[in-house]
Amino acid sequence: MTDNRLTTSLALQWLGNARAVMSAIEETQLDNIRAAARVMAASIAPGRWVHTFGCGHATIPVEEMYPRIGGFVGFHPIIELPLTFFTHVTGEMGIHQFLFLERAEGYGREIMKSYTFDTRDTMWIFSHTGINNVNIDVALRAKELGLTVVATGSAAAASASRHPSGTQLFEIADIVIDTMVPAGDSSVPLTGHVDKVGPVSTMAFVSVVWMTIATVAELLAEQGVRLHIHPSHNVPGDATARERLDAALAEYKRRVAGV
Repeated sequence: MTDNRLTTSLALQWLGNARAVMSAIEETQLDNIRAAARVMAASIAPGRWVHTFGCGHATIPVEEMYPRIGGFVGFHPIIELPLTFFTHVTGEMGIHQFLFLERAEGYGREIMKSYTFDTRDTMWIFSHTGINNVNIDVALRAKELGLTVVATGSAAAASASRHPSGTQLFEIADIVIDTMVPAGDSSVPLTGHVDKVGPVSTMAFVSVVWMTIATVAELLAEQGVRLHIHPSHNVPGDATARERLDAALAEYKRRVAGV
């Protein structure tokens, strides 16, 4: 029989942990968020891009920002299927392959060969630990190409880099937004178990995403830049939502042709 008091207690413990992380972001990271937003606004205003990259569950913040209701054109997602589609768990594109690929030296540089970048662009990379090769390869190549690199992840989780250069993602980046997440990510201890449950990094990533993007939007609006916002087409009575959506996607298509 389920002990409802225990279940509720653990649920509230996770919620408290998530709130604590978001409060810590608010208390410590606003200057970094503002700095990142200024760089990103400077990329988007002239028609260029903020390229976004992550692997594993760090692709969730990439997928969250565009295409997404309330998001706007200017954020270009770079997601490699073998680095994110491991819902088979085992078998084709399973967890074993993913863990190998995210640590494979040179894979990130090969990914970068498939795109065209500009020195006005920003590269925004998400990684909880900042120590795996694919993220570091992407960051190093972005720096070589003259892009500004923004990294979002947990300083507490960073340990020795797995990259031959010995550098971590957070050491390479021009701007770091710390998610303030504990090193182990999962935050709720469970009786009789070594491992905790209840990770909080995804909540932290998404919080940083929208705090940053809202600031980018504010800066661009103040400059008089028209944003091509992805609208909701589920609001009754909104007769122009589809038209606004088509316009946003047309602008995205126009811009991405050069990438």
